[in-house]
Amino acid sequence: MHPLLTLKALLLPCACLLLLGCASPPTAVKVEQLLKTGQSWIGTPYTWPHGKPEFTVVKITLPANTALKWHTHPMPNIAYVVAGELMVETEDGLHKTTLKPGQVLPEMVNTSHRGTSGKAPVELIVFYAGTPGMPLSN
Repeated sequence: MHPLLTLKALLLPCACLLLLGCASPPTAVKVEQLLKTGQSWIGTPYTWPHGKPEFTVVKITLPANTALKWHTHPMPNIAYVVAGELMVETEDGLHKTTLKPGQVLPEMVNTSHRGTSGKAPVELIVFYAGTPGMPLSN
């Protein structure tokens, strides 16, 4: 192999790597507040459970076109929609909302409700703030 060909073959990848390194500098850290509240999405004020705090974070994947069973939560919790579209409604039919990816929902405490997925699966991250031994839902 000709030495110039070898040199050219090495210079091209090096030039590409150099250009990649010269790309715009990393941007500053961005902080976006998604939620700050003391009440659920239907306006009920939260009360903090008594006792030693215990935080639980779960990932929930709900298949497309699926409704969860009616349930309640005994503690404050916040749901973050990672993927899909989730419709949440109260059992009494008075409240209904639809969430899309990137949105959060401060869930209700001791109010029966359920979530229903749309045409695509839903992926949620839910943050629970309770006490040791407290169930996440009933």
